[in-house]
Amino acid sequence: MFVSLVISFKNEEKNLNELIKRCVEVIKKNDQYEIIFVDDASTDKSLEILLNYRKENKNIKIITTSRTFGVSPCVLAGFEKAKGDVIIYMDSDLQDPPEIIDELINKYKEGYEVVHTVRKKRFGESFFKIFLTKIAYKLINLFSDIELLENAGDFKLISRSAINEILKIQDADPYLRGLSVWVGYKQSYISYERQPRLYGKSKFTFFNNLNPYKEFIRGITSFSLVPLYFSLFIGVIFSLISFIFLVVVILHKYLGLNLPGWSAIMVAILFFGGMILFTLGLLGIYIGNIFKQVQGRQKYIIKNFYD
Repeated sequence: MFVSLVISFKNEEKNLNELIKRCVEVIKKNDQYEIIFVDDASTDKSLEILLNYRKENKNIKIITTSRTFGVSPCVLAGFEKAKGDVIIYMDSDLQDPPEIIDELINKYKEGYEVVHTVRKKRFGESFFKIFLTKIAYKLINLFSDIELLENAGDFKLISRSAINEILKIQDADPYLRGLSVWVGYKQSYISYERQPRLYGKSKFTFFNNLNPYKEFIRGITSFSLVPLYFSLFIGVIFSLISFIFLVVVILHKYLGLNLPGWSAIMVAILFFGGMILFTLGLLGIYIGNIFKQVQGRQKYIIKNFYD
C-alpha cells in the first residue's frame, strides 16, 4: 500500500528535525510512502533543512508556494500532488503524534475511507480556547447540514476515492474539516491525547490572519443557509415588536398619558439599528463568498515542486 503524508507548515525550522525523524520512523513500515511538505512561503531556514533531508531520502517531497495562502489551500496543494492509495494530513507542530498513523492505517484496512482523530485531552492549550472550540463545534453542527466530530482537528486519513472527490470541489474558500465529512464514504475515528507544541508559538492566535473565528464563520457559511433564514426570522419578530410598540404609543397618545422620553427612543433606535447591521453583516458574508467564487482565482500557486 502506498501512503502519502501531507504536512502544511510555515516557519517551523525548530520542529522539522524531530518531525521528520518521527514521521519517517512510522511511515517507512509501508510498502511505499512519501512525505509531502507544503511550505507556505516560509521566511526562516525550513526549506534549507528539508532540501538537506531530501538528499538522503527521495521519499521526502517539497512544495513551495508563491506567497502565504493558508493551511487549507496548502493541504489541497499537497493532495493534488499526492500519489498514495491513502493520504494522511497533519500539522507540523508535533501536537499530533505521528505514532498514531499506524492506528489510522489499521482503520483503513478495516474498510473505513475517512478516519478522523479526536482529541480526548488537549495539553498546553488554555481553558478559554478549549471552551470556545467546543461552542464553535456545537454551533456548526446545529446550523449546518454536516455533523462534525467534536474535537476532531486537522489530522486525518482519507482514501484515494474520497480525495479525488474533494479535489473536484471548487470552493473558493474551502473548509477542509467540513469537506472531509461532506464527501461521505465510510467514516470512523480514533482518540488520542494532544500534546503541547514542541517549539515555537502557535500561528493560530485569536487576532492574526489565521484566527479561529474565521474558521468558525467558514464552517457555518460553507455548509448552511440557516443564518440567512435566522436573520429573516429575527427581522419578522422585531417587525412585530415594532408594530406592537406603535400600537402602545397610539394608545398612550389617545389616553393622554406621558410618552416615553428620549432615553427610551434612543434605546429602541440603537437596538433595532444593531439588528439591522447584524442582518446586513450576515448577508455580507454570503455575498463576499459569492464574490470570491465568481472571481475564479486559484486557491494556491505552486512555485516549486521537488518531486
